[in-house]
Amino acid sequence: MMDQKAIARKTIVLLMGLVMLIGATSFFTTGKVNRNEIPESDSTYKTFINPIADGADPWVIKDGHDYYVCQSNGKNGVAVAKSDKLTKLGKRVCVWQAPATGWNSNHLWAPELHHFGNKWYIYYTAGKAGPPYTHQRCGVLESVTNDAQGSYIDKGILKTGVDANDETGVIWAIDLTVSTINGKLYAVWSGWEHNDTTDKTAQHLYMAEMSNPYTISSKRVKISSPDQPWERGGPLDLNEGPEFLKNSGKVFIIYSTRESWMPEYRLGQLCLKDEAKSPLDPANWEKKGPVFQGTAQVHGPGHASFTTSPDGREWWIFYHSKKSLIPGWARDLRLQQFSWNKDGSPNFGVPYPAGTVLKVPGGE
Repeated sequence: MMDQKAIARKTIVLLMGLVMLIGATSFFTTGKVNRNEIPESDSTYKTFINPIADGADPWVIKDGHDYYVCQSNGKNGVAVAKSDKLTKLGKRVCVWQAPATGWNSNHLWAPELHHFGNKWYIYYTAGKAGPPYTHQRCGVLESVTNDAQGSYIDKGILKTGVDANDETGVIWAIDLTVSTINGKLYAVWSGWEHNDTTDKTAQHLYMAEMSNPYTISSKRVKISSPDQPWERGGPLDLNEGPEFLKNSGKVFIIYSTRESWMPEYRLGQLCLKDEAKSPLDPANWEKKGPVFQGTAQVHGPGHASFTTSPDGREWWIFYHSKKSLIPGWARDLRLQQFSWNKDGSPNFGVPYPAGTVLKVPGGE
């Protein structure tokens, strides 16, 4: 006969097995898991912890089974990392270095990698000097081959507004991005109404049509200004970091507002009200916000890009956040899954604090 201790041990084992069976049945029935309550020691799921790296202005693009992350290398160059995992950045390869002199010789910011046809294009911001950062303009690089980590040639400055009195002939602009809408290619960027001698100048979102990936072919149109209460209140009113996001035929522009060096940095949203009408009509854009903002534990989340999980079933936001409440640009990179509302708009939820254990993207 078994003693009482043996019986107790056997009972505990049976109960633990029953609990695990119930949990497994629930998971495989619903297909859901609470990503904010996965213990770090749980080997049932593959997990990761934010932040995944240091840096800012993260841009990610999925191509087949690979993810490419494009960023400034911190030395006036553009680096592209390649990985088959969204949560683990691959080896960074410097694909282009700014020239020693000229309009784009310094302060290279927020490069983005896009694929059109059999070429890759990188849109970047740079200036000849600063601070003050009054010389920032946008340029574009074109790959020599169909290799995102290969060599690039500079296709020159983009015409983000005409200023005949400026040596570049162009109005100040940063954070340019591109996308197709109804078969036409468009550029959106953050810019000034006119060139100024101070970088304490309000920033707006402008849009224009492109005839090819390196040529803006129409006049710019202002589609957003920092005119809402949640976009104002700090030392500088701005809209910047616009990114396209599409879902079920709907077109969104998710952008950053408030000051990037402050904990109040956050995301706003523009939605194209009628996809059949011109996106160059400012009245065709509807503003909403903030759609993603900080908490007592997460400071200044912003400048996001978007992609899907390896299995294509989940949507993820890739963004940066400030490391502290102290004004400045010490930031890190974070990933978080998001969902879609019934009206087709994105639901980014609330940013998780650093150290939260999350389930890896599906298929990783």
